[in-house]
Amino acid sequence: MNRLDRLTAILIHLQTKRVVRAQELADRFGTSLRTIYRDVRSLEEAGIPIGAEAGVGYFLENYHLPPVMFTNAEASALVFGAKLVAQYADASVQQGFDSALYKIKSVLKGSEKEHLDDLDSQLTVLRPATHAAPTDQLLNTLQAAIVGRKCLLISYQAQYSDVATEREVDPIGLVHYSGGWHLIAHCQLRQDYRDFRTDRIKQINVTGRLFQAPDRLSLTNYLERLRSTAELTEVWISMEPRMARFAHRERYGYGFIKEETRGDRVHMQFLTQYTGGLCRWLLMYGQYVRLESPDTLRTQIQQLAQEAVAHWQ
Repeated sequence: MNRLDRLTAILIHLQTKRVVRAQELADRFGTSLRTIYRDVRSLEEAGIPIGAEAGVGYFLENYHLPPVMFTNAEASALVFGAKLVAQYADASVQQGFDSALYKIKSVLKGSEKEHLDDLDSQLTVLRPATHAAPTDQLLNTLQAAIVGRKCLLISYQAQYSDVATEREVDPIGLVHYSGGWHLIAHCQLRQDYRDFRTDRIKQINVTGRLFQAPDRLSLTNYLERLRSTAELTEVWISMEPRMARFAHRERYGYGFIKEETRGDRVHMQFLTQYTGGLCRWLLMYGQYVRLESPDTLRTQIQQLAQEAVAHWQ
């Protein structure tokens, strides 16, 4: 990126947040802090009202750049985003995204609009049938509660229960994994942090009670704590290369870490909390997979295989 493009990009970046740290800009553009300081000084000399607070960052003082033009690559990325939002967000988020996309399209050149129209008809995202569909009008409510630090009263039906229970929770974040959205919140009933699948939330109400951010973990800190306290089992397996290709996508759902090719076999490392699920997955590959370690899982796999044989007999 040449310096003129970087200066424009820095100015746009400054408009995306209330305060932007110099290190954040250096990380994004792959430059040194000294270069960022020099670029910001150049923008100030050009008349851009950039404020600075020592130890905090830069901010714009009542200044907005006029609508910018998009490259074909940037405009194409918006279409990709729209397709993903349509499948993996609920109606409340999709409506907001569609509205924003119309506004963005309004400032595009004619050729760029035609490019987007052509691309739109040639892209699709299919959500696997086993993945839960987003719950309508829920994600926006959750996002607003997280940002506003508002306590929620939810009616939640756990997987192991036939009846829903009421939970008063302090929401700290949303995470998408295993094909669905999960609300991470501090549960007043359990007096600890819990993971709630949003498709199991039957009803939601904002209580009016606020909670303070310092009293709760951030989403980042929660995930770090989860990784550090989780009891993980390290598992090594090996497969023939032609069979390993079939496992390439599915393995990420079972704690896949890395793979190594040794001789004529592909060796894969997993870290998992749920060895039962991993063992059931390995059974699919029959004689084409070998368990390298730990040996304790061999007994678990044998038991599952015996149960399957007994059932089908």
